[in-house]
Order: sequence, then C-alpha cells, then structure tokens
Amino acid sequence: MTPRINERIMLELSVTSVGNEARLSSRLRSSATKPVSSHGKRNSSRETKAVTQTGIVALTERRNYQNILKNLLLVKNMSNPTPPQLPKSPRFKPPRQTNSFIYVLLFALLLTASYYIFNPQGLSTDTKTTEIPISQMVREYNEGLYSNMEVKNGRVFATTEKGDMFLAYRPEGESITELGLNNQAISTPVTVISTEGTTFWVNMIANWLPIVLFVVLIVFMAKQLGKGANSAFSFGKSQARVYSKDGKNRTTFKDVAGMDESKGELVEVVDFLKNPKKYSKMGAKIPRGVLLVGAPGTGKTLLARAVAGEANVPFFSISGSEFVEMFVGVGASRVRDLFQKAKHNAPCIIFVDEIDAVGRQRGFGMGGGHDEREQTLNQILTEMDGFENDTNVIVMAATNRPDVLDAALLRPGRFDRRVIIDMPNLEEREAILNVHIRNKPMDKNVKLVKIAQQTPGFSGADLENLLNEAAILAAKRNQTTVKQDDLEHSIEKVGLGPEKKSRRLNPQEKKITAYHEVGHALVGKMLPNCDPVHKVSIISRGMALGVTWFLPEEDRHLRSLSKFKDELCSLMGGYMAEKLTFGEVTTGASNDLQKATGIARAMVTDYGMSELGPIIFGEQGGGKFLGADFGSKPNYSEAVAGQIDEQVAKIMNEAQVRTIQVLTENRELLAEIAEELLIKEVLNKEDFDAFFESKKRKIIKK
Repeated sequence: MTPRINERIMLELSVTSVGNEARLSSRLRSSATKPVSSHGKRNSSRETKAVTQTGIVALTERRNYQNILKNLLLVKNMSNPTPPQLPKSPRFKPPRQTNSFIYVLLFALLLTASYYIFNPQGLSTDTKTTEIPISQMVREYNEGLYSNMEVKNGRVFATTEKGDMFLAYRPEGESITELGLNNQAISTPVTVISTEGTTFWVNMIANWLPIVLFVVLIVFMAKQLGKGANSAFSFGKSQARVYSKDGKNRTTFKDVAGMDESKGELVEVVDFLKNPKKYSKMGAKIPRGVLLVGAPGTGKTLLARAVAGEANVPFFSISGSEFVEMFVGVGASRVRDLFQKAKHNAPCIIFVDEIDAVGRQRGFGMGGGHDEREQTLNQILTEMDGFENDTNVIVMAATNRPDVLDAALLRPGRFDRRVIIDMPNLEEREAILNVHIRNKPMDKNVKLVKIAQQTPGFSGADLENLLNEAAILAAKRNQTTVKQDDLEHSIEKVGLGPEKKSRRLNPQEKKITAYHEVGHALVGKMLPNCDPVHKVSIISRGMALGVTWFLPEEDRHLRSLSKFKDELCSLMGGYMAEKLTFGEVTTGASNDLQKATGIARAMVTDYGMSELGPIIFGEQGGGKFLGADFGSKPNYSEAVAGQIDEQVAKIMNEAQVRTIQVLTENRELLAEIAEELLIKEVLNKEDFDAFFESKKRKIIKK
C-alpha cells in the first residue's frame, strides 16, 4: 500500500467519522428540544432509550474509526520513517554565587527600620522642639501660655501661639489628671493619642530582635566554617585544567604550522594512544615522558594540545609553579592527585608547562635547596617511574631552560624523548602567517612572503602578535581589510617599538642623530659581509632616538670571523661618524659600544677567534640561577684574564681603524645622505640604494 493510498483512506475515514458525529449531535439536540407527550411517560422513555442506543452505536463507530486511523498512521510512519529527534539538553546555567553576609545585613537593616517605624520614641524629634521639665510645662499650662497640647505615651508636646514647640516627659504611673493637665477652667485643648497597638509590636521587636540577629549570625558563621573546612580539604587537590576530547575547540596538527620534524617525532605518541596494542604485540614501549625544549613563543604548549587533539584523548594542563606552595607537602599531594585523575581517564596526556619551576637540580642554591620544591620533584619522579605497563598515560613537559633540570628527571624511563623546537625558518614563517589570517579580512594585494622575509628571528607568538597589531591598525584607520602597509608598519612596531612622536629633538640633536644613523648604514653598505640596509629612520622608537635596520636576505645558522669583524665596524659607524663630523661623541652610542664589546669578548672566550688560540675560557652551559655558581672561580688565571682583555681591546681598535677609513673616504656621501634624512626623516631601501647607483663607490674589503 503506497503512502498516497494511505492518505486517501485516512481522509475518507476522517470525513465519515465527522459526518457520523454531526448526525449524532443533531439527533441529540432534536431529542432534547422535542416536547414530552401529555398522554404519559412511556413514549418519552422509549424515545430517550432509542436515542441513547443510537448514541452508543455512534460512539462505538467513532472509536472504531479512531483505531483504524491510528493503525494507518502507524503504517505511514513505517513506510516513511523519520529519524528520531533527540531531546534537547537543558541549557546549563551555573549557580549564582551569593554572599550570605549581604542578606544578613539587609535583614538587620529591615528589623531596625521596623523598630523605628513602630516605635515613636525611637524617632528623633524635630530640631525646633525644645525639651523642658514637666513641672515647667504644667506651670505654663496653668498660666495659659499654650494654644494646643498632645499627649503620646510618656511624651507631652505643647505648642504656643507663636508656633514654638516644647517637649516634656510624663513621669511613669502618673495620669494627666494627676499632673493637672485636665483643668476645665483652662481653654487649652489637651489631646491624648493612644499607642497601645504599636506598643505591642515595639515590645515584640525590642525583645526578639537581638535573639533573631544572634541566631542568624550563628548560622552565617557555621556556613563560613563549613566553606573553610571544604577548602582546607581541597587544598592538596590538583589544580590542573582538563580539556575534554569532545571539546569544540579541539587543536590538531593542522593548527600547528611548520615544525614538521617536531610533529614527526610526536606522531608515534599519537599512534600509541590510538593503537596501544600494536606496540605491545611487538614488545615496544612508548616513551613515558616527552620534553619539549624551545625558546619562548615557539609553540610548545600548542604542539602538546595538538598531540592530545590528534589522539582524541583528555588533556590535563598545569603549570610547574602551581605545585609549589608555602606549606610543605602540598605540592606532593597535588602531584599524587593529578596522576590519580589521569589514570582514571586513561588514555590521556598530562602537560606540565614550565617544568623548570619545580624540576630544577636538587641541592643547588644558597642554603642547600628548597624543601617543598624538592619533595614535589621527588613525587613526580616516583609517579613517572611507578606507571603500570598497561597505563596509557603520557607526560609532556615544556621548558626553555633544559640546563637547570635535574638529571634524574631526564633519565630513560621518565623523560625518554626530547623534542627540540627551533625558531621558524622562512617557509615556516609564511605557513604560520597563513594560519593566523584565517579570521582576518586580508587585502588581495597582501604578500605574506615579503612579510616572512622581513621577520627573521620571529617566533610563532611574535608573528601572531604582528598580525594582531596590523588588524588593530587597520581598524583604527577605518579600513575594511588589512593591507600590506599595515603589516609592514606592525613589523617595525613589534621589532623596534612604537613611534615616539611626542619626543621632540632640538635641531642639533636631530642632526647628530641623522649623522649617527647614516654612519651605521654607510659602513654596513660598504663592507661586503654586512646585511643589506632595509631602512634608516630618525623617528624615535622605544628607547632609541633613531634606527638603522639591517635585514638578512636568508636565514643563517653560522657566522664567520670576517662577518663578525664587519659587524663590529657597522656597530661603530655611528660612534665614529659623530666624532668625525662634530669633533666629539655623545651618549647615543652607548648601546652600540655595549653590543660591539660583547661580540669582541665572545670572539675571544667562546669562539676561539683570537691570537690566544682555540681555547674556550669560562664554564659553558652551567646552571646560571641563584646559588648555582656561588663561590665558584673561573677556569683561567689572572694573567690569562689580562690577555683576554688585551685581545678584546685589540679587536675593537682594529674595527675602529677600518671604520674611520670607510667614513673618511666617503665623507661627502655621508653628509649628502644625512641631509636627505633630515628632510625626509625616513629612508627606505630604495631611497638609500639610489645614492650608490649614480656612480660606483669603492668598497673596502678586509
């Protein structure tokens, strides 16, 4: 039977049922309105009986029709099944946290207000009312000085013809007649106002108010003590944040741009969490701990969340500092509670961010260490080494100080695998930018490749901040999309600092700053191993009065001796330009000299690039935290320290001589570029290179 035939039969049956019901109702109405015969009640009873039988038959038919309709509807639903709709889950509303002390205060104020409303004596009298003794008021009453008097409970009010009001208190137990205020010979009317009804409520409130307030206070204190007890019992509980595997904002490897090698090492962890039996059959053991090591902002936490998202398991996140408290034993208790929760939710991932806060080497520091931190670390070591073989719980931790971690924490069986997360290269920076522009309207002419080329050394967090600053700038300019100019302006803001337009320089300071910055750029342009000049500006940014921006053409991982020497000359270019042009130097070159001295000392002590030979002076990779090098001595003598200082001074003097030679041979060009910079305030790469295209300049090599 097809659905159309079913619908047709149902329609005919419903019409028939309606027709029968209509005939039945008309029949009943006609019988109800028909007059009864006067010959007797037999005819009327017969008709009533007939009508009743007809109604019963009609009702029976109606029920039969209804049953048939229900069966046909069931057949229709079976022929055209519709997917069942799940009941909507009620929307969860978190309970409102109310402060019971506010209710106690409001209740006390309400009782106090009620007391003063029902207690006339509690009300403050008018400021114009003068209080006098009752004997004086009686005497003045007899003298006829009052025009009107009122008696309210124990208070007697008297008013003179001038409108002055006086108040006197009636002695308890004496009536107005005994006081002489009911003298018929005196025309002053005396009105007695009864307050017996209010007296009852006043006495009731006055007697019961302290008791009620005391009971409420006891209840309030009991609740507070109960909350304190609960918080005391939960003091040792773990404060880890749990990200469910069914969460909407689940992070996967698609949300992590770049880091292909790091993600490749973690694919095994994801596969183990998904298919643990595959590895157990081969007798393989997955690493129990994975340590993510990288600079700040490289995406260690994001990568850990992506592993949990790919494996579709719960993710427990906690910071290392959350274990340490002022009370000894609390951190260890929180560690036990965290691992116990993780075992109940296995398979899962425990992520400890900044583990160096609790996993530092034991016994170091002034005083021998920190008892609470060391007990917490001992508990972590015990929990990681006490995992059962079938417990699918993996501990991931992140740090940017692996040199300070305890050796027992890094041994096999705890943190077996160490994943190094480097700064992103050119292709990875472009991929990271593409990830972070998903929710931003970008202009069609935006070229992210150029932005990636201009941001060497930027981490993933820096690139995200760059795009956010560009979006803020576009919104401030009332634009509908983010343009290339917004991105380039944000690079300067993030890398060099915001512009300080309010910092006004006088003409002489502005001229000195221009020659200083052009000195950096000119020396860097003339020497072959310096990076190309990207921009020269005398607009103040951050703490600097001017900026010379060198931008490398590609990512480099090694530096040669010749590059170090050329960079030293470029750093000293501003210092020597001031000295050659103005005959003296200023404090503006202090940061340049600090950087140059640091490079020269590193060449001698760290890289073996001096006449002292291939020797490293000083301990390398030691624990550089409080107390780690307390009382330690350098691994070289005082005589060698003097030789190191001589080599540093020699390198700096050689760089100074080369810088003077470059600036002296190009002194006219130095003045020409500086004057142009004073006019424009900013010279980009094209403007700066235009000065060298007109004629060939002599490039001095080392």
